[in-house]
Amino acid sequence: MTDLCHNVWIYIAVMAVVTYLIRMLPLTLLRKEIKNKTLKSFLYYVPYVTLSVMTFPAILYATRSIWSGAAGFLTALFFAYRKKSLPVVAVCACAVVFLLELAGV
Repeated sequence: MTDLCHNVWIYIAVMAVVTYLIRMLPLTLLRKEIKNKTLKSFLYYVPYVTLSVMTFPAILYATRSIWSGAAGFLTALFFAYRKKSLPVVAVCACAVVFLLELAGV
């Protein structure tokens, strides 16, 4: 039992060091402003892509049927493309999912 407990603390310490290094290395190594347009553009879009990649599977698998999730997603895309406000987009997408789930799709 103490062997396992000892290993857990080692794992936690290693994870803490790795997390710290990932956050601190860019600050210490990159002191100059980044002038490369391609790299700046890539770094600008990283948070949006990461959020999208984490959110999209949750949209599809949050319902009983993948089809109702996909229909809600497409509804949200349609209303967002038409420049509707966030509450309108969310309510419309939720309504489509609710109706499809109610119908058993």
